[in-house]
Amino acid sequence: MKFFLDHDVPAEIARVLRHEGNEVIELREVLPVQATDPDVFNYARENDFILITCNRDDFLPFASRSANPGLIVLIRRRSRHAECANLLALLDRTGDSGLRNNINFA
Repeated sequence: MKFFLDHDVPAEIARVLRHEGNEVIELREVLPVQATDPDVFNYARENDFILITCNRDDFLPFASRSANPGLIVLIRRRSRHAECANLLALLDRTGDSGLRNNINFA
């Protein structure tokens, strides 16, 4: 799967996703860190990446108003280990077809 990580997503998430064989692009690799939320959303959409963010308040309206390859809102947990485990559990449950064009929470 292909994931685009917003600047607020912990680096551990990128490492775990890559370790599982996924393609991962982090915002700072392709856009300025201060890129606007619409720019981030459009980059993910135009490049067919599932967007992972912790910023649900700004990204949920974008995803509900327009077509998108998928949005995962990462819920902050007590530990990075718990965040990674919840994300991996979501990926196992849903697979690519459950993530595509959907809004999910991990």
